[in-house]
Amino acid sequence: MHGNQQKGRNGEAIAVQLLKQRGYEVICLNWRHKHLEIDIIARDGDHLVFVEVKTRLSSNFGMPYEAVDWVKQGRLTRAAERYIQAHRHEGEIRFDVVSVLYSADRKSYRTELIKDAFWPD
Repeated sequence: MHGNQQKGRNGEAIAVQLLKQRGYEVICLNWRHKHLEIDIIARDGDHLVFVEVKTRLSSNFGMPYEAVDWVKQGRLTRAAERYIQAHRHEGEIRFDVVSVLYSADRKSYRTELIKDAFWPD
């Protein structure tokens, strides 16, 4: 596994821990439909939550959550639509972002959970 892939997988594992600590029930990791992917699909109460995880080794180019731009939001929205169709989900949904920022020595990290990070148009 390449460095960026490993960094991403480590960030996702940290995000799963955070979500479980906050009471989320993790349903699926790395759900794919063709070229679309959702990092984590979970339940938070009666909401089906699509979670994007962004991990960075420094904040030199901004905070990790800032990388969830309108292009990424569009991809997540399309992926969520496919998941909802495939699983015939009816009910409330939400898009959350988990931001993971490692310290300079990479021995610790800071996480941030952003609920309702965005809404599709």
